[in-house]
Amino acid sequence: MHNIESIKNEILGKDYDLSFSFIGPKQIQKLNKIYRNIDKPTDILSFPLNENEGEIYICKTEAKKESKKFDREYENFLTFLLIHGMVHLKGFDHGSTMESIESKFRKKFGI
Repeated sequence: MHNIESIKNEILGKDYDLSFSFIGPKQIQKLNKIYRNIDKPTDILSFPLNENEGEIYICKTEAKKESKKFDREYENFLTFLLIHGMVHLKGFDHGSTMESIESKFRKKFGI
């Protein structure tokens, strides 16, 4: 996986305080249920706490499954997810604007 700090600094800025954790399927399912009302595990969740602080949770089990759907190597997909979560923390929702921003960062980091 690429250097998380350099990706974080590029996308969110050096002053952004990011907490990043790998958690299991049961834990991420519980968070997904509580915060999104979706009662199943997911590969990533990101939570902005304020404009300069946020959290990202990745479930490796789900990420491995999803990496196959995206036809990406697992390690590459983890960085892909990280970029995705960080763009969410910047305040973007799914759509063409978010996709173009993610694409720019994926290109920059060779993802």
